[in-house]
Order: sequence, then structure tokens, then C-alpha cells
Amino acid sequence: MSKNLWLVVPAAGRGRRMGSDVPKQYLPLRERPVLAHTLARLHRAFPAARLCLCLDVDDDHFDPAWVPFSHWRRTPGGSERVDSVRYALAAMADSAADSDLVMVHDVARPCVTQTDLERLYIALCEDEVGGLLAAPVADTMKRDDSHGRVARTESRCGLWQAQTPQGFRYGLLRRALDEAAVNGLVVTDEASAVEALGLAPRLVPGRRDNIKITHPEDLALAEHILAAQQGMSPLNHSHEEAP
Repeated sequence: MSKNLWLVVPAAGRGRRMGSDVPKQYLPLRERPVLAHTLARLHRAFPAARLCLCLDVDDDHFDPAWVPFSHWRRTPGGSERVDSVRYALAAMADSAADSDLVMVHDVARPCVTQTDLERLYIALCEDEVGGLLAAPVADTMKRDDSHGRVARTESRCGLWQAQTPQGFRYGLLRRALDEAAVNGLVVTDEASAVEALGLAPRLVPGRRDNIKITHPEDLALAEHILAAQQGMSPLNHSHEEAP
């Protein structure tokens, strides 16, 4: 089995829900853009990995100085996240083997810890299908009636909140995403495309503070999380240094 590791980071989104003129990956977080924090976290865990960074072709905010990887390439982003990932996989075809591991991580998740990244990698190396970081649902779940009222309460038993990274072998992931596109399936993450092939990705428990910055209040929450992680005791195995 190949030991090559590829990282795909879709970063072509416009972040309209943030209500900002600047895409959310470039918003300042502890005096650096969100994108820089995310790439620093990935690099600390996987310094020898190869990175595909998916950016909008008209992106004029990006600075290559924010990329700490020695082996990386810029690939064009698509209108949807899944399109960006497919473009990246296509760009890798000249050098990636079907058995290479590909981990896809949201650029808007700058709080992922090195411990979780390393745990996921170990699990993926041992799994024939692949898998993803996820956390068991803790809140009570309500189903609406399409009119702003509760239709019923859903059982949270067995429900998990998907996170990233999500990792699969290059050949499998490319086939899953290509077939989903041909069949017109709505793909919200890589795991759902693999599930459509009849396979069951592995759930790897991850920390709940691996949040995705989507709304304005998420940026302030990420600020507090990074500060708290930096202050953790090294004896806790969850200590994270600031990027």
C-alpha cells in the first residue's frame, strides 16, 4: 500500500453567510487569515504531505507566503465544494497512485488539533474503505414542519456530526465523486459519495471544538478555541501551539 499522503483544501468559497466583502478564509483570526491557521495545523501534523489548494481563479487575496508546505500546487476551485475537490483530484492524476491516501479538509476549520489529525491518519491507514472525523450528536434534534414549528423530536441515538478531514484512497474517491456527478447526486461531503457506492466509511471520534466557521459569531468562537488550545497543558496530549 502506498504511503503517499495528499491534502486537498477547498478554499474557493465566497463566504456569503459571513456578511463580509472578504471571503471567510481571509478574515483575520488572531492577526492571521483563517486560511493560514488551517494550513499551519495541517502542516504541523503532516509536514511531508503534498497539498492541493483549491482557489477561485479570480482570487486576488491569496498570498503564497501563507503556505508552509514544500510540495504544493494551486488548483482552480469550482462553483461548489465538490467541484473543487474533483478538479484537484484530476490535477493529481499525473502523480497520484490509486492507493495514495487523500485527506480533504475544510479551509474554514482552523481549530482541528494535531492529535485528531494523527489519530485519523492512523485509522485511515488501517481501513480498507476510509473515513472521517466526526462527533456524536449531543443536542436534542427537532424536525420542523416547514412553517417554523416543531413537527417532531428526532432521536439522536446513533447520529454523528460529520467533520473534516475526510480521507479515502485516491482511486476510490475519484470514482465515487465522478459517479455521483454522472448520477446527479447531491454530495455534501466526500463520505456521502463513497456511501453511494454501497460502502461504509469509518467514523473516527473527533473533538467538538473542530468547528467550521460559517456565521459571523463563529469567528469569535474560533478565537476563544485557539486561545484555549494554546494554553492547554502539554501533559494533556491535546496541547496545540499557535501557528
